Amino acid sequence: MLRTALVLTLALSGPALATQEYILPTLFDVARVAADDVLNIRAEPDASAPIIGTLAFDATHVEVVEQRAGWSRVNTGEGSGWVSDRYLDYRVDVWQDGALPTAFQCFGTEPFWAFIPQGDSVVLGGPDMPEDTRPVRAVLSTGIFRDPTRAVVADGLTLTAIPQLCSDGMSDRLFGMRAHVVIHGDAPRMLSGCCSIQP
Repeated sequence: MLRTALVLTLALSGPALATQEYILPTLFDVARVAADDVLNIRAEPDASAPIIGTLAFDATHVEVVEQRAGWSRVNTGEGSGWVSDRYLDYRVDVWQDGALPTAFQCFGTEPFWAFIPQGDSVVLGGPDMPEDTRPVRAVLSTGIFRDPTRAVVADGLTLTAIPQLCSDGMSDRLFGMRAHVVIHGDAPRMLSGCCSIQP
């Protein structure tokens, strides 16, 4: 009886102990495409959908923001499209605990703003506001394996970024993270927008 209970417990706990490979958005490399060929980006997740762009056979650091039935959504030009999952390999070096990916940046409209990490500082600015550089105090993560959720705490401001499909409101591109920047001080304000990790 004890042995049966132990086997049942282990069987039920198996999937819960499995490690999730990745959480979107994250970066992939194109793989298994011939050197004289390209990977087609299609308008819909369907092999017969119109081609709206291509990726080189050796393209790396391709940001995927959504997956559906064997297809991955990527941005191309001012829009987004779909590539077949079978030609993508995910990168294991993107989301490190307590750090930001190299190309991490956030941006928004009304007002236009951008949040760009530079070394131990972040630059907040844009056409509608003066450029403002502030030292970073901490980059916080959830501790969940490869979870993109981040909070960046800098002098006088805090940015939070969570995995969620996000539109910039200016193009047909879709991004994989929604962001909020809270600017502290005598007149606190909040900015909303999207983030990208695409180099």
